[in-house]
Amino acid sequence: MTFLVLGAGSAFASGDADGEHVAEALPLSAEKVFEFSDHIFITNSMIMVWIVAAVMIVVAQAASRNMKLVPSGVQNFVEWLVESLLGFFSGIMGEHLAKRTFWFIGTVFILILFSNWAGLIPGVGTIGLELGGEGVDEHDKFRPFLRGANADLNLTLAMAGTFFILWIYWAFTEIGPKNFVLHIFAPKGQFSGLMKVFMVAIFLAVGVIEILSILVRPVALTFRLYGNIYAGENMLETLMHMVPKWLMWLPVIPFYFLELLVGLVQALVFSLLCAVFTKLICEHHDEEHHDDEGHGEPGTEAASS
Repeated sequence: MTFLVLGAGSAFASGDADGEHVAEALPLSAEKVFEFSDHIFITNSMIMVWIVAAVMIVVAQAASRNMKLVPSGVQNFVEWLVESLLGFFSGIMGEHLAKRTFWFIGTVFILILFSNWAGLIPGVGTIGLELGGEGVDEHDKFRPFLRGANADLNLTLAMAGTFFILWIYWAFTEIGPKNFVLHIFAPKGQFSGLMKVFMVAIFLAVGVIEILSILVRPVALTFRLYGNIYAGENMLETLMHMVPKWLMWLPVIPFYFLELLVGLVQALVFSLLCAVFTKLICEHHDEEHHDDEGHGEPGTEAASS
């Protein structure tokens, strides 16, 4: 095994008969870097997300270790980021729901954003190990140490699956199991007589469609994020190898700025959809919550006036 550096950008290489490394498309799945057994291994995307998570933890610890009333430096940046995100999600979900769910939705936004941007750092996907010897697949002779974290379906599925479980928990604890079922199947509006029977049948059918829609949501969240990030890295890979090696850095420069924007948009879309899905299922409870806060106990308004 020998260390190999291919250059800036994300790349996947295979060996030819002369030992030259020819770039190919980014593999669909993350590659194993350390393998302890058939079922226990560490992939390059796992290493990448661990690095990003470690940096996030270090920054958060540095910002909160010695907090001041007049913040500066790291504390100022972290407070600005958290307050901006909390205000943004409060405008969508309401303050009550935003504060309750921010630990997940806010964190997943930051994790996705910086994972996407970290995948664009030169060396990610291009520094790794060259595999040799018999029995090595001709198209698997290079193992990069790092890979864009969200270009791995496992990570996006884990985040979407975790949100789906939390979504059910938040819905049940905010409006209760009974209201959860009524929210999906109960007729909306006031009906009587034959029309009520007809509308019950209609909304039962609509409820079944809604259940299917709910089950599809984590799948859509998974593939939307994965597909966009994987496609972006694949595009950079293709552009890099349309020119001679000494010019590989040139054609991707404008697209790096595009991918920075895509990384932000995809983080925003994922977290925004999580917020909207949560708000939609909890909206009735949230309205009652605000009504109680606004009107107070019966007779309060009369007493105050």
